[in-house]
Amino acid sequence: MSLTKDIESLLPHRKPFLFVDEIVSADSEGVVATHTFTDEEFFFKGHFPEYPVVPGVILVETMAQAGGAGLSYLKTFDEGSLFFLATVDKVKFRNQVRPGDTVRMEIKNLRVSKKMIKQSGICYVGENIAAEAEWMCLVGAV
Repeated sequence: MSLTKDIESLLPHRKPFLFVDEIVSADSEGVVATHTFTDEEFFFKGHFPEYPVVPGVILVETMAQAGGAGLSYLKTFDEGSLFFLATVDKVKFRNQVRPGDTVRMEIKNLRVSKKMIKQSGICYVGENIAAEAEWMCLVGAV
């Protein structure tokens, strides 16, 4: 069961740089969202052609997008607000994510104000942790 699959109404990102398919749950504590990486992703052609793997920076971006989408779903910020990644900390890559894998992002809101968001996230494939990180985004308007 999902809350929404209409992610384009929540984020300014578009394909090929939209990495959230659905929001499963969202509340003031955090968000759970998913994304399936297909073999059509633009980065697989070069990372690595013989053994395609989702780049770690894309996994961090995927978690940050999930966190932003959850806050947008909850209407935490004014419509048209943008979230600009400012810091990334405590990043760990634990398992590879390959074409066809569905990742589940569990995002926690550590601090949310009108000008800044601090979140942490864990990215799972099945029950295995693929990546984890903390990040901060600055909130701006169009």
